[in-house]
Amino acid sequence: MARRYDSRTTIFSPEGRLYQVEYAMEAISQAGIALGILSKDGIVLAAEKKVTSKLLENDASTEKIYKLNDNIICGVAGITADANILINWTRASAQRYLFAYNEEIPVEQLVQNLCDLKQGYTQYGGLRPFGVSFIFAGYDEHHGFQLYHSDPSGNYGGWKATCIGANNATAQSILKQDYKEDMSLEEAKALAIKVLSKTMDSTTLTSEKLEFATIRLVQDEIKYDQFKPEQIDALLKEQNVGTNTEA
Repeated sequence: MARRYDSRTTIFSPEGRLYQVEYAMEAISQAGIALGILSKDGIVLAAEKKVTSKLLENDASTEKIYKLNDNIICGVAGITADANILINWTRASAQRYLFAYNEEIPVEQLVQNLCDLKQGYTQYGGLRPFGVSFIFAGYDEHHGFQLYHSDPSGNYGGWKATCIGANNATAQSILKQDYKEDMSLEEAKALAIKVLSKTMDSTTLTSEKLEFATIRLVQDEIKYDQFKPEQIDALLKEQNVGTNTEA
């Protein structure tokens, strides 16, 4: 029955569904998990890295976590090529705002700008939805630290902790159970490692399989830290998570 209604994004099924949008969400559910956790002094983003070839340059192997602006970073799950297009568009949008107003763009405004673009691709014939979801983490002087999640339909919402990708239902359950309102950045890191250890298919966690980043305030300046492999291994060791490596 679905085949009669899923060839174009502009055709609703009798149940009022847009199958192309649901197909995009299904593509995301097959991707590696990414999660974000809001703490009182910063935000943690962590993600499962699917491409683990040792031939990749460490500096060029970022697959899931990207810097959008001086005050905003994001984690992605879904089709990487689609993500690259939207990341470049978002970076340009942030720079246009900076040029026009001489200040960093508010986090929610940037998220809304991107979601308006994504929604347009569910509305016109000859287009398909972007098969990627985002977790946005940022800081602005209006609302402090903020965490948002957006999906291919253009819908977005603010969260205290959220995840996207494979096994996200299990991850959400753990986050709902263990998240605390006043947790520190260190506690958020520990929770992120716990969630990844219980949701990733791999038996052991190593820096080759993970990406980790934080955004925080240091002396009233926004500081973005993309963890290097040795920092991730040290964090895993600190949390007593197995990091066995092959000889």
